Amino acid sequence: MASSTISPYSTSFITEKGLGWSAFSSPSPSPFPIPKCKKSISKTIVSVMSPQQSERRPATTGSVKTALTMTEKIFARASKKPQLIPGENNLDRMLRFGTVKRILVTSRLTPDYKGVCHVALAQEGHCRPGEVLLGTDSHTCTAGAFGQFATGIGNTDAGFVLGTGKLLLKVPPTLRFVMDGEMPEYLQAKDLILQIIGEISVAGATYKSMEFVGSTVESLTMEERMTLCNMVVEAGGKNGVVPADSTTFKYLEDKTTLPYEPVYSDAQARFLSEYRFDISKLEPLVAKPHSPDNRALARECKDVKIDRVYIGSCTGGKTEDFMAVAKVFLASGKKVKVPTFLVPATQKVWMDVYTLPVPGSGGKTCAQIFEEAGCDTPASPSCGACLGGPKDTHARMNEPLVCVSTTNRNFPGRMGHKEGQIYLASPYTAAASALTGFVTDPREFLQ
Repeated sequence: MASSTISPYSTSFITEKGLGWSAFSSPSPSPFPIPKCKKSISKTIVSVMSPQQSERRPATTGSVKTALTMTEKIFARASKKPQLIPGENNLDRMLRFGTVKRILVTSRLTPDYKGVCHVALAQEGHCRPGEVLLGTDSHTCTAGAFGQFATGIGNTDAGFVLGTGKLLLKVPPTLRFVMDGEMPEYLQAKDLILQIIGEISVAGATYKSMEFVGSTVESLTMEERMTLCNMVVEAGGKNGVVPADSTTFKYLEDKTTLPYEPVYSDAQARFLSEYRFDISKLEPLVAKPHSPDNRALARECKDVKIDRVYIGSCTGGKTEDFMAVAKVFLASGKKVKVPTFLVPATQKVWMDVYTLPVPGSGGKTCAQIFEEAGCDTPASPSCGACLGGPKDTHARMNEPLVCVSTTNRNFPGRMGHKEGQIYLASPYTAAASALTGFVTDPREFLQ
């Protein structure tokens, strides 16, 4: 199902300044006010596909002259360098505020209780192709779904950036994942990324860029691409990236008026290694306790009795994730057999759960279907029990329970009790498991 090739890289370290950044990846030197841009946005699409499918054309990036990957091009453009190679560092001019001192008022950037930033940023149009986005959380890499470089940094680094306008970064080498084949109706992007992490391990992409291409990737919605990029950090990745295409541009049409310029890997770009998958042959997967790379077929875990199901987080708490759960419940016509917790990622997702009709339901919303199935009432938007938290955190595991979850990590104690067991799964698999009380392959209800 999968194959890979590996090419050697020579790395060197040099000093070079100049990498643009802002709080929301805007090129403006000041975050306030953000002007409405009248410049038309280029909709030129240069699709990156596997070599046997199409010939990739180079995309211009100003002064860049050599063949580069997407991530390398974004670094080169931002640092105004004619060329660079993996291993270079100190590409360090990140943000300049100017000479006037300013006080950042967070409420002017985003209202309180907006939701999980990794989903809210996309919904508010702050994720744009070809740009750099930094955030103080490891799952900032989610935004790579939009064809931008996005990675997490620590609070100390963030403070240093805001105080000095500089940050030390090293250009990561790129792993390329080519996924082709028609996506079966019972699979989701969560299955794809669990397959990849199981293939390369939780350390297989340490400080590397993970580029996702191929006909399967092109068929994914933006929210599914976000799921794919969200979990690259679970493989150790520095960032994940999907080439921008018509799906990306359509998503952004009513979300931003700022100009952006996508970049695409050149045909001669060098990748550290390349992996190929025939997704048409893939089956629903889970990651068993206690590691995201502890991959197993869902059907092989059918005897695992569970105590609860958790639907939520930046990975599995988006609108389409809840729609997928509702689809399984509709197909079954049954009630859940274990407590099933629902935690939307943002206020917008929460509203969608209560207002958007589910296809094929006769006009019912997700909330109505969840109530009929016996689920817990959808909670207020938050990270919820994904990271454990205090004992009164909604849906936290305060006992050594077994949980099927659409979240991203299943380390000991991750969702609360240190002896709890977490099976990571897609929304389809989580919903099917809620209906049976065991880890369940969703094909039992979707075929």
